[in-house]
Amino acid sequence: QVQLVESGGGLVQPGGSLRLSCVASGSIYIINAMGWYRQAPGKERELVGVIRSGGSPTYTDSVKGRFTLARDNAKNTWSLFMNDLQSDDTAVYYCYADLAEDPHWVSTYDYWGQGTQVTVSA
Repeated sequence: QVQLVESGGGLVQPGGSLRLSCVASGSIYIINAMGWYRQAPGKERELVGVIRSGGSPTYTDSVKGRFTLARDNAKNTWSLFMNDLQSDDTAVYYCYADLAEDPHWVSTYDYWGQGTQVTVSA
């Protein structure tokens, strides 16, 4: 069974940086997209950034120029580099993948990590 495991959350001061990492383990045939979502208290879960197969990363407007997605396809890992963090970035961050475990599957499915807390506070 495929699992996504995040690491790297924590407490940081405004203007600081953090790196989140996600490792996908288990039997994986193909990953169509990988990325990160976040959910702040009292708000809907929102897409932070995503890399689709064969494409470049795309980001939500509020993090453009501050956050960067990077992936290592050979290791099924991807990271979110977050710079100039602000209080509005405080949220639980979830790694995400759209993948298939088996070549006989006709569709890919969404997989989620358990979430890691990022708190930006002085």
